[in-house]
Amino acid sequence: MTSEEIKTNVEKALDEIRPFLQNDGGDISLVAIEDDKFVKVRLEGTCVGCGVNQMTLKNGVEMTIKKYAPQIEQVENVK
Repeated sequence: MTSEEIKTNVEKALDEIRPFLQNDGGDISLVAIEDDKFVKVRLEGTCVGCGVNQMTLKNGVEMTIKKYAPQIEQVENVK
């Protein structure tokens, strides 16, 4: 899978997740993909101060991204 295909698949995953975050007043954006393995995202809106955002990131976001792009090893939230 090329870097461009990985990016497209990660965007598809974020599009699947986004409505759930927006329902709670939050959002998510893709910041970078490094070495085709590490995804950096930015949680926005109410997700920024949410106490469960790390759980959301690992259990929801990372799991969904890996479903679309299995070669992704880690998803990290950057400020």
